[in-house]
This record gives sequence, structure tokens and C-alpha cells, in this order.
Amino acid sequence: MLIQRYMRPKAEETEHKLLRLQRALLRIDATVEEADGRHITNQAMLRQLGMLRQAMYGGHYMLDTFMYIGHEHGADHDEVSGGREVVLSRFSSAKRLLSFPIRSSSSGKEKLQNSVLDAEDLRNLEKMLDGLETLMGDMVEFAVFLQGYPRLCRQPYGEYLILDKVMFGRQMEKETVINFLLRPEAAAGDGNPGVLPIIGEARVGKNTLVEHVCLDERVRGHFSLIIFFDGDDLGDENMAALRRSGGVIKHQDLTASSCGRSLLVIELAGDMQEEAWRNLYCTAARSIGHGGKMIITSRSEKIADLGTARALRLKLLPQEAYWYFFKILAFGSANPDDHPKLASLGMEIAALLKGTFVGANIVGSIMRANLNVQSWHRVLHGLRNFTSKHLHTYGKHPTDLMEKGYPVYCWSMARSQNVVVIYKVYQKRTIQQDQVVPKLTAQDVIEGRASASASATHQRWFRVVAWRSRLPPYYTYLARCASQRVGCSPVRKKRSRQAMF
Repeated sequence: MLIQRYMRPKAEETEHKLLRLQRALLRIDATVEEADGRHITNQAMLRQLGMLRQAMYGGHYMLDTFMYIGHEHGADHDEVSGGREVVLSRFSSAKRLLSFPIRSSSSGKEKLQNSVLDAEDLRNLEKMLDGLETLMGDMVEFAVFLQGYPRLCRQPYGEYLILDKVMFGRQMEKETVINFLLRPEAAAGDGNPGVLPIIGEARVGKNTLVEHVCLDERVRGHFSLIIFFDGDDLGDENMAALRRSGGVIKHQDLTASSCGRSLLVIELAGDMQEEAWRNLYCTAARSIGHGGKMIITSRSEKIADLGTARALRLKLLPQEAYWYFFKILAFGSANPDDHPKLASLGMEIAALLKGTFVGANIVGSIMRANLNVQSWHRVLHGLRNFTSKHLHTYGKHPTDLMEKGYPVYCWSMARSQNVVVIYKVYQKRTIQQDQVVPKLTAQDVIEGRASASASATHQRWFRVVAWRSRLPPYYTYLARCASQRVGCSPVRKKRSRQAMF
């Protein structure tokens, strides 16, 4: 009786705080959605919107952690849920919540009533609430100023209903690049074009960001010519020769309004020699017209020295924003509140993917096609073994190994005597008609069909389509793989890896 009397106020306090968090998030969601539909040009307003969006992601992540974690530890699935080693978030309280069974129900209120948190959980929740409510109080002027900006033309079938056709989490970076392109240079008469370096690791979204910037009507109205070059195309030739040898014209409009300005986009994998850059810059200054601009994308920090503006650095999404993105990919049109056990498993799976967009789309499509607990447990089990094997053997996450060019074992949901080793992941903007497109996909590899196919055809080496992006520039991601017996290590063949490609 004493325990029940003590626990009742705690449960009521928890329910009250979580309901307050839900209400605060509803207000923030509405403000962010309204802001996303406006053409905001003020940099201070954009920074405030970025703060609001990050707070929204963090609040949703905490709410989901408190409401969902623990559901997979029900009586039906205790045998497969033990031994976890993944830290779900920066909130250490999330791990302790696993000991509190939250009753599954279609009623959100009943879920909240059974979420009994300890003192540290309540302090974290109270801190989040205070931060959100203070932020909303400071955004009163933001909401008023927001009404003064024009509405954007909505594209309901392209950008608002299908998430895999939306550039997620880069709105502020997009406006930063557009502002650079539309801004007149301080030294307008010197004839030197402005240069913006964009730096980030592989497959973080550099080219996707630039493509979306170049599709913006403001940019297309400002430049008469937008042309893309791959780093392999560059040399000492002039612009006309480059255009014939591999430059891709993305936009061309010779009307008087653009005044002959050109935008040159250079996509590099690494560095550029100083001599080559000097020649290219001099050629560009003579060829792209007064007010022309240049954008350079690369993984190397060294290209920051080539810019006339401060380099824009793209990083992987924080875990809170990544879960917000991954949750929609994994559930599709289903409501996570109706599947709390799946949502709990999804949070663990998202934590294992380390913020990769390609991984989110591959794994999310498999999960979305099988909305059942057994299937998602198999995905979690395969990913957990995949990650721990590389961490224990090589001391690095498999994503980091792939970025550095090392081979990695591919995880699988099926048992087999053979394993698939990924030796190289690369991307192609377009696949020519005379090129053979692999029939195998990443899903075939994960579900065990690729190993069976390789064994049946006695082919050790094969290629798979990892993912086809539905976002500009519509890359097709391919992987060079090999099938081998369990126990063979691909590291011993590192010396001959370059010859394989």
C-alpha cells in the first residue's frame, strides 16, 4: 500500500510532464512547418529556424525514447532482446528505461500513465521542457516576422508526401549557398569570381545540396549558364574545350536578365594541384562573365584555402535528427504509436547505422516491407553482429572502414556457408545504355540470395545495386563484392585490391 501510494504521484507527475512535452512539440512542429513554406532570406531568421528544428528533433527523440524503449522486452521476445551494447542516445536515462515495462495500448494517454521514470530521468525531461518552452517564448517575434515572407510554391507530389524525394536536414545550408550565389561581390570591378568550397565526407550529401541549389528558381534566374565538371575532366584546357570534354550543362538561358553570368561547379574527390587551380581560376575569370561564381565540392579540407568565402562543412545528421528521418523511412504510412515494439527496435537499428543516408534507405526499405517484430529482430540481430564483428576485429565501425577503402563483411539475415565481402562502393550519375546494370541488389545480399546466386553460377566476383537515389543528381550506388567461405579474411588481400577495380 505504501509503495502504491508513493508511486501514484510519481506516475501522475511523469504523465503531466510528457503531456507538456507533447504539447510543446506540437507548437514547434507547426512553427517549423510554416517556416519551411516561406521564402526566408534573413540569415538571423535562418539561424533561429535551425535552432528550432534541432530542438524539435531532440524533443521528439526524447519523447520516443521514453514512450517506446522497453516494449521489445515483453514476454514474447525476451529470448532475443538481451545483451545489447548499443547506446541509443546521449540521454543515459534511455538505458535505464529498459527496466520499466510500458504497457502497450492504442491510447497514448495509457502509455504515458505507465511511464514511471526515476529522478534523473525526470530531471532530463524537465530540462528539455524548460529549454523548449523558453525557446518558444523567444520565438514570438520570429513568428511575427515570418508572416512577412512570401510563400513558396508547394510541390505536393515531389517534396511533401514522399520523404525519399526530399533533401532532409539541409535547409539552412541550402539558403547559405543561395545567399552566396546571389550576393554581389565586395570588389565588383576586379573581375575575379567568388569561390565557395563545400567540404564533407563521402556520401554526406554535398552533390545533392548543390543540385538542389541549382534547381532553385532564384539561382536559375540569376545565372545564364550552370555547368558541372568532374575533377577528372579538369586540365589546362579552356572553358569551351572543357565543355566539350565532359562538362554537363545543367541550365542555359541567354536572356538579358542574367547578364551572361555563369556558375561553375567542380566536383572533386580529393585535392587539386595549385598549378591546375591557378590555371583554371584564370580561365574561369575570363570566361564566366561579370558576377560569375564557382562552387567546389570535395572531401579534403585543403580546398578550404581555394575559396574567397568561408568553406561550408557538411556533417552527418545528429542522432536525434537521424532518428526523425529514419523513422519515417522505416514506417512509411504506418503510425509508430500503433507499433511501439517496432518503434523500440527501430531506435536501436538507427543507432547502429551511424547516420548514413544510403544505409537508412537500404535498411528502411527492408523494414517498411515487413512491419512485423520477428523481421525487425532479424534486422537488428544482423546489424548488431555486423557492427560488433568489425569493432572487435579491426577497432573501427564498418562505415569508417568503407570510407577509407578497406573491405568489409556484409551483414545478412540468412545463414550461409559463404559470406559476401564488399570491396568498393561507388556512385554513377548516369548509366549508359551500353553498360550492363547488375540484377542483384543490396536487399538480395542482406536476405542471402546473392551468395546463393554466386555459388550457383560459380562467380566469385559480382556487382550489386546498393541503392538508386530519387533525389537529384539521381545517383545509382553500386558495390563491388566477392563471395567467399566463412573464415577467410579479406584483409590479407589488401595489396591486390587496387588491381581488382
